[in-house]
Parts: sequence; structure tokens; C-alpha cells
Amino acid sequence: MVISLSAQTLTYGAETNQEEDEKKLMSLYTKVEAITNIPWYVLAAVDQYERNVRHSRKDIPKAEGLIEIFIKPEVWAGPLNPNKEDKNPRSIGLFGGIGEDGDGDDLAELTNDEDVLYSFANYLRSYGTDMENLKIGLWDYYQRDKTVGIILGHMKLYKKFGHLNLAQHSFPVPLNHNYSYKNTWGDARGWGGRRIHEGTDIFANYGVPVKSTCYGVIEMKGWNRFGGWRVGIRDIDNTYHYFAHLNGFADGLQTGQIVEPGQLIGSVGSSGYGPPGTSGKFPPHLHYGLYKDNGRTEWSFDPFPHLKSWERAERQKKK
Repeated sequence: MVISLSAQTLTYGAETNQEEDEKKLMSLYTKVEAITNIPWYVLAAVDQYERNVRHSRKDIPKAEGLIEIFIKPEVWAGPLNPNKEDKNPRSIGLFGGIGEDGDGDDLAELTNDEDVLYSFANYLRSYGTDMENLKIGLWDYYQRDKTVGIILGHMKLYKKFGHLNLAQHSFPVPLNHNYSYKNTWGDARGWGGRRIHEGTDIFANYGVPVKSTCYGVIEMKGWNRFGGWRVGIRDIDNTYHYFAHLNGFADGLQTGQIVEPGQLIGSVGSSGYGPPGTSGKFPPHLHYGLYKDNGRTEWSFDPFPHLKSWERAERQKKK
């Protein structure tokens, strides 16, 4: 299965103009922020998380509008409401549903962008508007620590950069260095037990710089007996970028840090296959892997076509 990591982070049910859609989304986020005091970047982070979940699963219907926050009909209308398609805000409220009228037409519609965003913001507001209480509200809604962590990472990115277009990518090593790679995803590996190779190996000399491939937040940094010194970065697409067998890390690099495409994160090495500090058991190379989270689980997918695309795009820029 090929997972899209194109330059279009925001993808919708129909072919639309990305820039216009981003303007409309930002307008919705800031409008609801003004009414509810829930920061726009919180709403954007939840919406983006849900957008990526919807596009990686088949058990959730496609969104009919720009807002892709999925609220189950029984949660919207109320668990004891006999009418799961209820659009009356008053009866919905009586049955404990979270659906509300966001655009002033006296209807609470699951297919209405303003109604959905306003209702979810009001749900969060019931916990409070400070970050600690917002975290509690998110956990109560999703009941999954990883989901809350991913959304918090999205929040950090949107808050720092102040806009929605964070889909750019970079090839992980500089093009002016000698390197080589081929598609090795899925090949057999034997050290530590039989397993498949969940990534692409980019062979290069010791010390060749390793760059972030995306806008993201560092989720993991340290030693792994398989990957040696490694870094894990979560991007705005709920995708985890894994860099392993490093020779070392960039100065000051730490978990929770925001990085940008092309930012130095470490250098090529041959660490791993043993206790901390083990090195030299194989030729120096960068192991680069991609993992997708769909709200339930996370799985590896082939990074090779994306590496080729990013490499090609960078070469075009240099011409």
C-alpha cells in the first residue's frame, strides 16, 4: 500500500483549490475561537488529526465539508435519543448530545462545518480553556494517549508557524554528498529475530549530515538496540519519520522540539545491533522509515517512492 505524503497536506473529498480551502478553514477556526475562546490552533490540530484518520481508514465516512472532525451520530444527538438524525438543538441538549447550532439557523447539523466545529469547541470548553483542562477533554473524547499526544504536537506546529500549509518535505541527506539507495522495504532481516526491513537504507560516509524531512515534533531521541542512535519525528499528517543508525545528534536536539524540512538533526553512522554505543557492525548508512497512525494502530509503509519524489524536487530547485 502506498500512502500519500504529497505537498498537499489538506486533501478533501472533491478536487478543490488548496489555498482557498486553507483560507476558508482558517476563517472558520478563528471565528469559532472568537466565540468560544478555544484557540484556533487547537481546533486546527483536532481537525487535521481527524482528516488524516479519515483518509487512512475505510470505516469512517468521507466528510461532506471542509471540517473533518468525525462525531458519531449517537454522540451528536445523545446516547438515549431515539432520533439519531435529530437536528433540533433543544432536544439534542435534553438527551445529552453535543450537537449545537453554530451558524444561527436554529439547526444542529452533522453536515454543517460551522455546527460541527462550534459543537466540538463547546465540548472542549466545558472542561475549561487552559491547556491542562483541554488535554483532559481530549482524552475523555478519544480515550487514547497517543491520539492526544499527536494532537498536542499538531497544536505546537500550528501555533509556532501561524498557518496551515506545513506539508513541504526535504530529502534527508544533502544532494552534494555521495550516497546511494534502493528499495529494500520488506526485505528479510535476521538480527534479533526474523523480521522485515521497515524502511529504506541510504548508504553514505560517516558524518554525512542527516536532515529532517518534514515540519514536525521530535517524539523520540536516544538509543534502540536495533536502530542505534535514532530520532523519531511526527509530522502534520500523523506520520512518524524514523531516522536510525546515526553517528550522533545535532547540538541541542531534544524531544518535544519543533523541526523544519532541511534542518540538521544528526549524521550518518553505523550504530546499533547491540547495547548503547555499539557501532561498526555494518557499513555506515541512514535507515529511514515511515509509519502511519490511523487512530487505532500504527504501521510501516514504504518510504522509497517518497524519497525519490523529494530527491527529484530538490534537484529541480537547484537547476
